[in-house]
Amino acid sequence: MLIGSLIGVMLFSSCSNPEEQYSNSENTNYCLDENFKSKIELEQPKKQFVTEGIPLTGAVEPNPDKVIHFVSLVGGIISNTYFSLGDNVTKGQVLAELRSTELSELQSQSKTIESQIKVAEKNLQSIQSMYDDGIASQKDLMEAQSELDIMKAEREKINANLSLFSASPEKGVFQIKSPTSGIVTAKSISAGTQISAEGEPLFTISDLSEVWVLVNVYATNVMNIETGMQVNIKTLSYPDEIFEGKIAAISQVFDADARVLKARVVLQNTNLKLKPGMIVDVTALKELKIEALSISTSALIFDNNQNYVVVYKNDCEIESRNVEILSKSNGLTFLSSGINENEKIISKNQLLIYEQIKNFQN
Repeated sequence: MLIGSLIGVMLFSSCSNPEEQYSNSENTNYCLDENFKSKIELEQPKKQFVTEGIPLTGAVEPNPDKVIHFVSLVGGIISNTYFSLGDNVTKGQVLAELRSTELSELQSQSKTIESQIKVAEKNLQSIQSMYDDGIASQKDLMEAQSELDIMKAEREKINANLSLFSASPEKGVFQIKSPTSGIVTAKSISAGTQISAEGEPLFTISDLSEVWVLVNVYATNVMNIETGMQVNIKTLSYPDEIFEGKIAAISQVFDADARVLKARVVLQNTNLKLKPGMIVDVTALKELKIEALSISTSALIFDNNQNYVVVYKNDCEIESRNVEILSKSNGLTFLSSGINENEKIISKNQLLIYEQIKNFQN
């Protein structure tokens, strides 16, 4: 009893006008203390279209347009790897080295063609000299020039292949470089792994700056979900954070395994908080064709199986008011009755005031 009295002294002080104390049967009969007044917040109901929250589930997936599965164009044995699963890599970074007989063949072909080009150049010079002296014909000169051009084209082809495979003649290996920047989301090689040309992917790199959330839409909700709907997404990893997005597309074919339609939400993921494979809770916001007053759900007080708000008129007129709820979604509660649009409610520390009101009424 003593504790309750002390809280009452902290929160309220007596009104100076006795008549004002009993002007309303719901009035607390006391004024709000100035010190405690700085610890409350006021909110005014807003009239807006009612939104209904439809609970769904989903999972985070990488954008397939920004995923690269690397397949080697040559076979051989992996001699070294310089990355791990989950690493952030940049375009052009060396990820692995591959020893291959094809490198030896290309290097041999390169040396051979260089020698042949030198011989062809000498031959062209000799025929050009004889042509100038009137000994060789123009046909002989053109044939010598054509032979040299063909050899140079072959050299360019060999060098292009060496460049394509990022050959390192000094180490005698092909260097496997990252084709793009992103996160390594799959890896199937290690030192000593034997690989074949155009076989299974060696690794997968995903750009996770933009991800997809694939939402499960069950048959009972198909009629309520449509393209363009706003959705709120929450994860267990970040329980206090809401990721907002829109439904970009809805599949027209049921998933054979899960027996659901898949809806796609595209989200920017600049801080890389959303990881592929994360299970998320999705709330689709369906706007109804009716208007109602809305307040913050956090301003509600639930007591004795009923919902209340604390209505503020002035420091000496504060009352608890029973309200009827129409629906809740997105942190808002829509009311069917209980308060007017021009009234104000207390939305912070309202429970302390509500308890004091009950004490003084009793």
